[in-house]
Amino acid sequence: MRTDRRGVLGAVLAFSGPGLARRAAAQPEWAPERPLRWIVPAPPGGGFDLIARLLAKGLAPRLGQPIVMDNRPGAGTGIGAEAVARAAPDGLTFGSADNGTLVYNPVLYRRLAYDPEKDFRVIGTTARFHLVLAVRAGSEIGSAAALVARTRAAAEPMQYGSPGAGLPHHLAMERLARETGAKLTPVHYRGLAPMMTDMLAGTIEVAVIDLFAGREHFSSSRFRPLAVCSEARLPQLPEVPTVAEALGLAGFEAHAWQALVLPRATPDAPVARLRAELLAVLQDADVAGKMRDQGLDPLPGGEAAFTARLAREKAVWVPLIRSLGITLD
Repeated sequence: MRTDRRGVLGAVLAFSGPGLARRAAAQPEWAPERPLRWIVPAPPGGGFDLIARLLAKGLAPRLGQPIVMDNRPGAGTGIGAEAVARAAPDGLTFGSADNGTLVYNPVLYRRLAYDPEKDFRVIGTTARFHLVLAVRAGSEIGSAAALVARTRAAAEPMQYGSPGAGLPHHLAMERLARETGAKLTPVHYRGLAPMMTDMLAGTIEVAVIDLFAGREHFSSSRFRPLAVCSEARLPQLPEVPTVAEALGLAGFEAHAWQALVLPRATPDAPVARLRAELLAVLQDADVAGKMRDQGLDPLPGGEAAFTARLAREKAVWVPLIRSLGITLD
């Protein structure tokens, strides 16, 4: 289903208040006159890239221009984030940012080449990855409660796999350990692929894995899910309890999520147009279905929803990172 572009824009402007609506009525709707650039702070082929390409495919015809992908991996999304912050504020360059870019990195890095509060305007949130507490096939650990009990009784902390220090998977496990008293220590890898390879080989027994990366291993029973870190059970894993259900941790929730941002000085007109079009694409049934097929959730929402999400995330993860003393530079 296609939503009329001008109708969506009108609804966004009306929701934003009469002041913005009057300003928009006084000037023509912004339309890009040359190709747009989407900066992806990760290499091609992963979840960041998939979300960007899927959404760009829907956005390009609505904006009347092609969208060129510019992959800028490195420094925990910092290289791509800096490129967005330093781009011309004309609405033609925007980029993906995740909770690492916007919440974790200012605490993890003493020197950061961008300031998420001063350098960006948000177009909107885009998607989230569900995180799953899991063990390898053949593990004797049958539940999340059994995992906690086993580690509490052990003389030494149990090792778990982490795709990298300061990533959502690592921090979700550290939060779980902090709130349950489980004795766990991370083994950090350079990404999910080598971590899952070692898990399949039996080198490590337990990890937090995102559903996007691990869905084939879950469906083939090579990994056994113990609990999901989402606020509700997942359609893809309906028999698996949430962490809140399994361990009695009311309000426990952890995701990897993404947003679309552009340079802070970008004028209102391109921001409003891009925000309206992104919302329309995320609400398209075909796009949403393709995301869910990959284990992702579309996450439509404008500036207010983003601001509320950011405040919730900072309240949980910033104190945790500081208490763990994690630094990455």
